[in-house]
Amino acid sequence: MTYLRPTFKHPDLPKNSLGYTFKDYEGGLSTLCAGCGHDSISAAIVEACFRQNIAPHKVAKLSGIGCSSKTPTYFLGNSHGFNSVHGRMPSVATGASLVNQDLMYFGVSGDGDSASIGMGQFVHAVRRNINMVYIVMNNGCYGLTKGQDSATADVGSKSKAGSVNIFQPIDFAGLALELGAGFVAQSFSGDKTQLIPLIEAAMNYKGFAFINVISPCVTFNNNVGSTKAYDYVRQHIDATGTIDFVPTHNEIVADYKEGTQTNIKMHDGSYLQFNKLDTDWNPLERDSSFAALQKARNSQEILTGLIYFEQNPTDLNTMLNTTNEKPLHQFSANELSPGSAKLAEVNDDFR
Repeated sequence: MTYLRPTFKHPDLPKNSLGYTFKDYEGGLSTLCAGCGHDSISAAIVEACFRQNIAPHKVAKLSGIGCSSKTPTYFLGNSHGFNSVHGRMPSVATGASLVNQDLMYFGVSGDGDSASIGMGQFVHAVRRNINMVYIVMNNGCYGLTKGQDSATADVGSKSKAGSVNIFQPIDFAGLALELGAGFVAQSFSGDKTQLIPLIEAAMNYKGFAFINVISPCVTFNNNVGSTKAYDYVRQHIDATGTIDFVPTHNEIVADYKEGTQTNIKMHDGSYLQFNKLDTDWNPLERDSSFAALQKARNSQEILTGLIYFEQNPTDLNTMLNTTNEKPLHQFSANELSPGSAKLAEVNDDFR
């Protein structure tokens, strides 16, 4: 059996404005279990990148360890990639984004990778506001090591082996909000209509854009009693509203009324079109987003969609005032280490 896709491309395949076909954004064939939600998320990333007309070589994919962290192999095969050690992907993303602002960074992680061994790394990635899209493929278990509960498994959730989780779960969306993330969203791998526009919006957000995606594990956590199973998630979804990404630089004027439509302007002039369903909630107010998450949790519902959006973010490169005229990775050795005389000159300025 081969895990390589055929190289043949039909000459009449549709192309985006850069001349790339959908096939140009695909990767290798997946080795994940048939029906895995992670493959649906990979497909959504492919679709979003094709729509957004981003050249594959302008994307860097970063991951840690786990089923989720295998997925960068399965999308954007012509992009840069780095598979780090367990939980350390945010450190690699921080260094990469500081030395090269010309790339778009996709961080792909799982609930085991980010909510346990990588929790400290995740926390600092948020507070530093790294300019990246951070996607957690959340299935509530450790799929690579036979299905043990992860830190996001809900109290009372039953594993395939029949054990009941007794510990409180880590709420990724709530944690990201608490840490100050400016873009917080939650979705379901089986909801392509909602997930793709969220990824598109995250790609166009200048700062840390976080998407927690409930992605059922068909092998170890898709059983009766699991709160991450396909049936449970479909029955308990409470969407914030319907979302669409509008890639235009022309101003869209719309009167904002509760319960109807608003257009949230991105930093580059594009819009996130949001049809709000709950009249008591505002995605532009952090406290309101906290309340919406807590309300859904009290009702044992899973709130999906755009949770919170900060309109004027300041990313890490801006805070550190790093150069954007010439990426740091293009500096020569002499420029980076100008010698002892230059060091003495700098030290004299502090005397």
